[in-house]
Amino acid sequence: MRLSEADVERFNSEGYLLVRGALEESDLDPVIAEYASYIDRRAGELLAAGKISQLYADEPFDRRLACICSENNEIYGELDIMHLRGRASFEFLGNDNLLDLIEGLVGPEITCSPIQHVRPKLPSGLTPSGSDAHVVPWHQDAGVTWEEADPYFILTVWLPLVPSTQENGCLEIIPRTHGRGLWQHHSKPGVGTTIVDEAMPEETVEVLPMERGDVLLMHKEIPHRSKGNFSQGIRWSMDLRYQQTGTPTGRPFQPDFPVRSAANPDSVLRDYDEWCRRWEDALAAPPTRSAHRWAAATP
Repeated sequence: MRLSEADVERFNSEGYLLVRGALEESDLDPVIAEYASYIDRRAGELLAAGKISQLYADEPFDRRLACICSENNEIYGELDIMHLRGRASFEFLGNDNLLDLIEGLVGPEITCSPIQHVRPKLPSGLTPSGSDAHVVPWHQDAGVTWEEADPYFILTVWLPLVPSTQENGCLEIIPRTHGRGLWQHHSKPGVGTTIVDEAMPEETVEVLPMERGDVLLMHKEIPHRSKGNFSQGIRWSMDLRYQQTGTPTGRPFQPDFPVRSAANPDSVLRDYDEWCRRWEDALAAPPTRSAHRWAAATP
C-alpha cells in the first residue's frame, strides 16, 4: 500500500495519518512468533530455577507474559528490540509493505533511526518498581532526541501487535499542533520526559484505538501519551522512527542504518549479524551524555 496525494495532504494538515489495515498478518506473524518463542524458552528456564510455578503454556500471546510476570518479572526487561535483537524484528524494520507507506512521507532514501522499541505494556500493578516506561505522559518525540536533529523531519511509526484499546492504554494525540517547534519538557522522576504543564495546548485530544495491521504515522512534534493498562492482557506494540538518509538522528551514539535506497541499493543494511554487532557495541560503550536533553525536574 502506498500513500495517495490525499493521504500526504492529510498528514501535513493533521500531523498524523492512521492507515487502517496497512499490514498483513504475514508481515507481523514472524515478529510475534519470535517473541512468543523467546518467552517460551525463558519461561522454561524460570520454571527450572523454581522462580515460577508453571509455564502458562496454554495462555495466548497477549496474556502469557502477564501471567509469568505475576510471579517473576525478570523477562520484562529483556524484550526491547536492542536487547532481544531478534532476526525477525531486524527484518521487519525493513519490511517492504511498511516502507512503501513511509516512502510517501520520507522519500526513497530511508534510514531507520536507532529509536526503535517493542513495548509489552503489562496490566497495571505488574510492572517492576511500580512504574512503567510504556505508560508515557504527554510528550513530543522531538523531545527525546538531541538538538542536532531539530531541523530535520523524523517520522514516528507506531503499530500494535494486538488490538490497542482504551482499556489497555491506546495512544492519545493532539492533532494539528505540529509546526510550532519543540515545546519545553522536563524529566519528571517516576514519569519520564514530559511537556511542562504551562506549555500544554488546549486543543481537543483524539483517542486512537487500533487493530492489528493498522499503522499510525506521526509527525515528531505531535504531542501524544498513553495511559495505564487496565485490562488482563498485554498491549504489545512497536514504535519506530524513519528519516531521510544522511540526516542526524539525534542519537549519534546508537546505530542507524539505511533500509531503502533508490540511489544506492547496496547501502541498505541486510546483514543481521552486523546489526547485532552494532547494537552490542553501542550498549557496551560507557555513556558520555544522557540520551535525553531535559534535566530532571525538582521534586
